[in-house]
Amino acid sequence: MPGVSAEHAELQRQGAKAAARGESPDTNPMLESINQPSSTGESERVWSGRRDAWERGRTTDPGPAFSPDRSTPGPAEHERDEALFGVTRVLTFSGAVGLTSASGFLFERDDRLFLVTSRHVLFDAPTEHAPDRIEIEFHTDARDLTQLATLSILLHRDGLSVWRQAKDSGGEVDVAVLELDRAAMPAGSVVQAFGPKHMEGGFDLFAVGDRLVIPGFPLGFFDTVHHLPVVRQAGIASSYGVRFQGQGYFLTDARMHRGCSGSPVLARVEPRALGRPRWHLLGVHSSRMDMSTRDAAQDESLGLNCAWYADVLLALTAP
Repeated sequence: MPGVSAEHAELQRQGAKAAARGESPDTNPMLESINQPSSTGESERVWSGRRDAWERGRTTDPGPAFSPDRSTPGPAEHERDEALFGVTRVLTFSGAVGLTSASGFLFERDDRLFLVTSRHVLFDAPTEHAPDRIEIEFHTDARDLTQLATLSILLHRDGLSVWRQAKDSGGEVDVAVLELDRAAMPAGSVVQAFGPKHMEGGFDLFAVGDRLVIPGFPLGFFDTVHHLPVVRQAGIASSYGVRFQGQGYFLTDARMHRGCSGSPVLARVEPRALGRPRWHLLGVHSSRMDMSTRDAAQDESLGLNCAWYADVLLALTAP
């Protein structure tokens, strides 16, 4: 029997996922008018092959019914994904007054746990943004994702900032790390952190045009029931491994918004080797890239963004 094409295999997988959600045969995407031969110009045989592949997946692996109830269990322990469970909202405050909402992620090294975000989230002189504390959230039940607790962190101690930041030959690096006191974390905190193992390999593993994902909280938007981030699709938009215009970052092409500062920039590792992480951590999203000469009335924004190279984390988390 001839092998199943990659396209049909993916359709079967989507059909199986639809079955797990309890969806009916009418939800087959190939039944939508936009995917039918009259719209695509393809033959009836090609179309029916795709339709049947999805249906085979739905009927072969029906799986449990899905209910979007608040008490829906989350992924099992071994299925937790750093792109979802290692990323958190970072809320900044001046006293009791809320200031901004941003993104951050957990980074673990030698049993020490850090929060990583953009430096300008914690302090930004040009805008006079100077919060005195932040709040981040932790899931406290690995299966019931509605169970959460908040950790409040003061940003100064004895008159000094508690975070670490960096400077290189190009100037200030817009990345900050803040070590977390595990004893102060909420009881039962679910930690699925990134680490040095997510950065193994050289710059030659990735090239301009490669696909990326950037999980975060654009404009503060997220799954308010389960407190999980949303994920933006992106691509490498400048030569990876080369410091763009002499700065310690590369460019990404993605639709990003305020609130994503501090998000991890990730490449999915396929095929996944045994014992290796699913994600490769390439950078830390900082801000959108624009041109001072752009006419705001006539020209759209470039849609490009700065991602600081993740290797700065090895320096910032060193003992």
